[in-house]
Amino acid sequence: MAVEAQGGQKTAGIKPATGKLGIMVVGMGAVATTLIAGVEAVRRGLAKPIGSLTQMGTIRLGKRTDGNSPLIKDFVPLASLDDIVFTGWDIFDDNVYEAAAHAKVLDHDHLQQIRPFLEAIQPMPAVFDQHYVKRLNGTRVKKGKHKCDLAQQVIADIQNFQKTVDRVVVLWAGSTEIYLEPTEVHQSIAAFEKGMVDNDPSIAPSQIYAYAALKCGVPFANGAPNLTVDLPCMVELSRQNSAPITGKDFKTGQTFMKTVLAPAFKARMLGVSGWYSTNILGNRDGEVLDDPESFKTKEESKLGVLDYILQPELYPDLYKDIYHKVRINYYPPRGDNKEGWDNIDIFGWLGYPMQIKVDFLCRDSILAAPIALDLVLFLDLAKRTPQLANIGIQEWLSFYWKSPQTAPGLYPEHDLFIQLMKLKNTLRHIMGEDLITHLGLEYYD
Repeated sequence: MAVEAQGGQKTAGIKPATGKLGIMVVGMGAVATTLIAGVEAVRRGLAKPIGSLTQMGTIRLGKRTDGNSPLIKDFVPLASLDDIVFTGWDIFDDNVYEAAAHAKVLDHDHLQQIRPFLEAIQPMPAVFDQHYVKRLNGTRVKKGKHKCDLAQQVIADIQNFQKTVDRVVVLWAGSTEIYLEPTEVHQSIAAFEKGMVDNDPSIAPSQIYAYAALKCGVPFANGAPNLTVDLPCMVELSRQNSAPITGKDFKTGQTFMKTVLAPAFKARMLGVSGWYSTNILGNRDGEVLDDPESFKTKEESKLGVLDYILQPELYPDLYKDIYHKVRINYYPPRGDNKEGWDNIDIFGWLGYPMQIKVDFLCRDSILAAPIALDLVLFLDLAKRTPQLANIGIQEWLSFYWKSPQTAPGLYPEHDLFIQLMKLKNTLRHIMGEDLITHLGLEYYD
């Protein structure tokens, strides 16, 4: 069944979002429980889905003078929030209500209104190895003779859930694993499958989940900076099974601000000599990142943004010698309410120095939850769209990531506003609408 575009033009066979969409979340911590509780609160009319582009954003069609800007959710065939079903895995015994209460992101009154719904979601035992996340010690962990056995158990979990819903998306909302680099085991599906049997140490739990999802033809989103789907074997599996993948590490607080401010400096040809960023947070993410090996994974994700936006090789007078430093400090009293400080040393006309200081007192999971929602809805749309499902990497979703994934040899686009234009033009394209270039000369003919 084809979906009809606004202008009456038939699109290329996008399947409708009928039936139930199952969201399987790896790691029922602060982000996951805030997402699940938030979706249920919105469904019951208790709150608004603020921060969600799919739920509150509009998209302009045609000329500015046409006055045609429908809601995105009314323009493209996205799954309805009423059709979402949640399940997932965790290394602790808590149901989702208990996990949400422990995370202390949402207040007691908010949780009490939806407590029975949250208590009914009991996570399945998870694939976990403390070698990859040293600050956690799981109590509900799958056992197997090798990593291939563990992957088969996850595949069985996905297949059993698929029997109860119409479509599935898998979302990693687990902790940041230690820093890994690609090895020979990641170069092909065959090598990866042999590596799992051999218990290759380069294969982390997140990779096992990604393999299982993609093997089942299910889209996969990685909310942490782990080396997970950004591997040749996963791209091959994604294309082979029409299971869309995209970037990694939700772009929430400090990096979100960098992708807003850095493009502004470059647009005005203002130089940057230094950018110092430090964070304090006290949730489980902060505890995990207190381990130097996990922090290195996050650091690599956060450091790359400025180089790609500022392009020092094109603007050596402005950005060649920039000093960029990132720090994350575990501070338990702050809980999920992260604070990010940025000191930016810039220079302008004739080289005269100036400074900008940003203090972002944000709520990490409050910013991440709507991103996670948008990603699973857009990945489900991509799976149902022939023009997108078979290409593997969904670069048009770069808007949501600290580390967007691209085709090999192609540098990622980090400018938030270019990313948003790419996202909306992709939606226009698959719906048979004209792309918007913002040229605007036709108004002056």
